[in-house]
Amino acid sequence: MTTMTKRASTAPPPSGRMTVAEYEGLIARGILDERARVELIEGRIVSKMSKGPRHCAGAALVRHVLTAALGAAPGWLMRIEDPVAIPGRDSEPEPDVSIVRGGPLDYLEAQPRPDQVGLIVEISDSSLADDRALAATYLRGGIPLYWIVNLVDGCLEVYRPRARRKTLRPGESVELALDGAVIVRLDVAGLIPPAAPANPASGRRRRPR
Repeated sequence: MTTMTKRASTAPPPSGRMTVAEYEGLIARGILDERARVELIEGRIVSKMSKGPRHCAGAALVRHVLTAALGAAPGWLMRIEDPVAIPGRDSEPEPDVSIVRGGPLDYLEAQPRPDQVGLIVEISDSSLADDRALAATYLRGGIPLYWIVNLVDGCLEVYRPRARRKTLRPGESVELALDGAVIVRLDVAGLIPPAAPANPASGRRRRPR
């Protein structure tokens, strides 16, 4: 998820919770501009967050590593900040990275559903609490594997249904499993940008503005 601005609801659903079908209908009819920086989370339209430089660096690292890894997994496609429909949770988030079945033309008529998704990745700094909360949306909605690249603590958090969260740090490796088969093991260090350099004048670390 992008960072720097606290996520806030931009429009209350007309009747308690908005469904994915209702949300996509607003977009199809032009009532909700498809360029608007919003997404549907647990029945509510919420604003997306802006990006800091470390978030952008982390996203670029993940894309670079996963692009190479998918060479060993034909039949899977990487999407960047594109919607994933989760009807069972009244949600259509736009994760930083998703790995879905098929090719680019397979989603001309509809966004991928949970049974078409192999992995979702969010890059987290100030959005960490929100991204951890999204684990319930993803896993209970049918997503089999969810990673948080945690820039705050310099680690990778791995979430799977009916399993405890696993925290991996540089020096360790993570399995990329699609359809239950391990495709490759990846070095966690390759997914996490280095910590921001210390400011000599203050001794504090620089933060993105």
